[in-house]
Amino acid sequence: MEFRKNDMVTIRIEDCGIDGEGIGKADGFTVFVKDAVIGDTVRAKIMKAKKNYGYGRLMEVLEPSPYRTEPKCPYARQCGGCQIQALSYEQQLAFKEAKVRGHLERIGGFREIPMEPVIGMENPYHYRNKAQFPVGRGKDGRIITGFYAGRTHSIIENRDCALGVAVNREVLDRVIAYMEKYHVEPYDEMTGKGLVRHILIRYGFFTGEVMVCVVVNGNKLPHSEVLVDTLREITGMTSITLNENRSRSNVILGEKLYLLWGQTYITDKIGDISYQISPLSFYQVNPGQTQKLYAKALEYADLHGEETVWDLYCGIGTISLFLAQQAKFVRGVEIVPAAIEDAKRNAQLNGIHNVEFFTGKAEEVLPQEYEKNGIYADVIVVDPPRKGCDEVLLKTILKMQPKRVVYVSCDSATLARDLKYLCENGYRLERVCPVDQFAHTVHTENVAKLERVVM
Repeated sequence: MEFRKNDMVTIRIEDCGIDGEGIGKADGFTVFVKDAVIGDTVRAKIMKAKKNYGYGRLMEVLEPSPYRTEPKCPYARQCGGCQIQALSYEQQLAFKEAKVRGHLERIGGFREIPMEPVIGMENPYHYRNKAQFPVGRGKDGRIITGFYAGRTHSIIENRDCALGVAVNREVLDRVIAYMEKYHVEPYDEMTGKGLVRHILIRYGFFTGEVMVCVVVNGNKLPHSEVLVDTLREITGMTSITLNENRSRSNVILGEKLYLLWGQTYITDKIGDISYQISPLSFYQVNPGQTQKLYAKALEYADLHGEETVWDLYCGIGTISLFLAQQAKFVRGVEIVPAAIEDAKRNAQLNGIHNVEFFTGKAEEVLPQEYEKNGIYADVIVVDPPRKGCDEVLLKTILKMQPKRVVYVSCDSATLARDLKYLCENGYRLERVCPVDQFAHTVHTENVAKLERVVM
């Protein structure tokens, strides 16, 4: 049977795609249905049809799956930030473990995979220490803030995200009330006019410190002292800044930062290590799971106090400083100069002196230091962006022949690709462990341990 756009189908969901969408079949025609979960029987409307498959919109759940649960957030389907909030948390973990295993098998070519069970969360809500809220006007003309609907720039009004912290709403209420009182206009993407673009909030889970950064299409706020006074009343308020972003782009933060009150950073801890975090710093958004992630990376590094370690894509030194507690010496590499300055400051903050940081591309710094200066490594740790490691970097790792490689990954597909390359050239995959950093989304962090094969 041939299906066309707008056709209605009734299907049973029998599988789950890598983006969390339900998969079912109607007369042999495969249909991908967002917001449907394995075990559901649903009515779906075909929105796009190819020859053998199509994409459907969930219209009605006829028979709910035993794995289906009621999302805590009433905007879960509209927002798109939580792709699998309708799936029970136990099944979310099973889905993520299967996703990682599938990538290692299909892309990496691994058969007997030494995978540890996914590390889940005790409470999979209110775990994010950072949120960025766009500001605009609703259809009724009110100033609103919330999150963009999936694949759009339409704001879904929501000041109380189920993944965020309680202080977010208090901050947003006060900023919006100030804007309304003093007629401060939100930014309009269509015209490029208006002032307030985003409200960035960071919260220190360990310290209780709060940061507010108002992103503006300019370099000042009218009556900013009034906003400062009202925000200072919030318990834990530590940093209030203004970020200038005049670009006509989707980039949230600009490069210029102005201090309105307090200091330009907050401090938080992961394990025994303290970190200073600015509005521009990259810092993992789930501190509880990050501690488990780094502990697993440290376990896989298997350090005994005599090792020289390279930490590539080191950011503000989060993993580097963890490793330095048990290594002889750690060298970190990061392309963002501001992150390296943060890393050096964090090392001083913690009294850690057996570290050195380099600014530059990992695929350029590592070959230079190895080939020109003869600097080696017993252990190499990589934590690359989603695209994975550059091939030049992987080739340099093979030349250096460290005893061990620890690969921290935010994308299991590129992880599988890079592990395959290393394992075809002298390394053996010892262990892999997924860590659920982002409950209710399809995303996982993963840690892999590779050992050099001695011929």
